[in-house]
Amino acid sequence: MKRNELVENIFNKGSFLCVGLDTDIKKIPACIEGTDCERIVAFNKAIIDATAPYCVAYKPNTAFYESLGADGWKALEETVRYIREKYPDQFIIADAKRGDIGNTASLYARAFFEKMDVDAVTLAPYMGEDSVKPFLAYEDKWSIILALTSNPSATDFETVTDSKGVPMFERVIRRSRHWGSPVNTMYVVGATRAESLTEIRESAPRHFLLVPGVGSQGGSLEDVAKYGMIDECGLIVNSSRAIIYASSEADFAEAAGKAAAEVAKTMRSLLPY
Repeated sequence: MKRNELVENIFNKGSFLCVGLDTDIKKIPACIEGTDCERIVAFNKAIIDATAPYCVAYKPNTAFYESLGADGWKALEETVRYIREKYPDQFIIADAKRGDIGNTASLYARAFFEKMDVDAVTLAPYMGEDSVKPFLAYEDKWSIILALTSNPSATDFETVTDSKGVPMFERVIRRSRHWGSPVNTMYVVGATRAESLTEIRESAPRHFLLVPGVGSQGGSLEDVAKYGMIDECGLIVNSSRAIIYASSEADFAEAAGKAAAEVAKTMRSLLPY
């Protein structure tokens, strides 16, 4: 997906919501029967149908699928195919956090961009440009680089400063912004660290930011917009558990739709029309 298409969809829908399809087989309502693969696909389809009017992106975390082996991978492929066929305007992110180099990175890129046909993959940049470059070779595909995450132990490395007082996450952004450009590179910045968005915008003024941590993790949507939004929005804010597990009963899809609609309503009021 091209950047202008993503921006257009955001303003047409009045939303910059990404629904995280972190589908845990243990949390799927009992009313959905079948094999693990069938239950995951049925659950995902129902969630997607209910939330598609209110979001611009879906982000399946591949760990929830890979943990089930071949059946899980099949469920992921079927989920992506369903979105592609029924909701082609949606931006699809494989939250895989890959970070290898050389032929291995090239094969990961092939797996997600050619075989899976997602729009973007999350990447760990610890091994440098070699771990990202193969993904940037694909036209209209995106590399989403981990910068400042929302987990507590992110402080182990990401916020450690160098001799000039520059934190690691800022060095990552300053260096990696030259690998690609704002049309094929994004950064992950946790909503629980929204105050750091001002610094990040100084280093990446035009890049889109993928922002997890709103909802169950307690991040403030208003703060994210205040410190991180630009004229083209420049934000994709993810919510997973607060939406897809809004109910554990037979009304799970309806509850997910209502939760997504509520977030989208707030987002509309924050966009720079």
